[in-house]
Amino acid sequence: MNRSEYLHLLGERVALQRMIASTPAEEALDRLSMETRLAVVNEQIDRAGVAEREPARARLTFRGRPVIGSYGIFADFGMKAVNSFTEAVTAIAASLTAPLAAMGPIPNREQNQLLITDTAIGSFGFELEECRSGRLPLAEQSAVELALERTRSLLQGTIEANDELLADSAAELDRRALDRVRDFIKTLADNDAVCALSFGDQIFRFNDVSQVRRSFERISQENLTEEDVTLDVQFLGALPHRRTFEFRLPGNDEVLFGKISPVVEHLDAINDHRHQTVRARLMVTRVGSGRPRYLLLTLPEWNQPA
Repeated sequence: MNRSEYLHLLGERVALQRMIASTPAEEALDRLSMETRLAVVNEQIDRAGVAEREPARARLTFRGRPVIGSYGIFADFGMKAVNSFTEAVTAIAASLTAPLAAMGPIPNREQNQLLITDTAIGSFGFELEECRSGRLPLAEQSAVELALERTRSLLQGTIEANDELLADSAAELDRRALDRVRDFIKTLADNDAVCALSFGDQIFRFNDVSQVRRSFERISQENLTEEDVTLDVQFLGALPHRRTFEFRLPGNDEVLFGKISPVVEHLDAINDHRHQTVRARLMVTRVGSGRPRYLLLTLPEWNQPA
């Protein structure tokens, strides 16, 4: 059983459990049909056991002045480019479990490493694979897998004309992790190089060096700003499974939306304190003059008035 099939079964089990719980007892035939299917699904999940998924893999290739066709790449550029890319992925992965300090070692670096397993065929580049110890159940995503996807999404956002897409991609990233992505793009720009990143079924690529330079301008600290602020807010509710929330600023009827940092726990507490004015710590991300994006960094101290 592959990962997609296993995840499908888990999703079907949750759906069946909810349907059974909401079906009245007098609809006996419908309940029996769903309970029979649920038994089959549970049996298939049990037979699958704790399966191990394949490690996350990505393909990073380069073109431009430092690259000699598919034959080779200048060593100094190749080492610097791959290092800056892996530093970005490692920083993003680490930020998913704890806030990053402004300076000092990146936490959990050993658990979030990428291996170079081969050179890429065609353009010159490298096959990368997550380095991890132990087994990871099919139902889970590793921090490295999530970090690779967020890196690809952010790079895509930098080449789109839509500031909203870039703001959405950047809003969940730690400031230090975002700086590492800037370093990677700057390395490309400084060396008149472009890259392509293939991960999963998605491919990102820079078409030319001028696009790389525009990308760096759009992700620069002058255009993409992040501000750690404390605001008085009224929470209207949260969706813990989606890690999103709605809120208002006191004296303003506009409903605002935000995301919740992956390090924040006990999200149901937000729904227990709806419409209460509290002081909340938020990261506000804005691209150009576009509308801000909000990321809740910590849960408020509910018992203290704002």
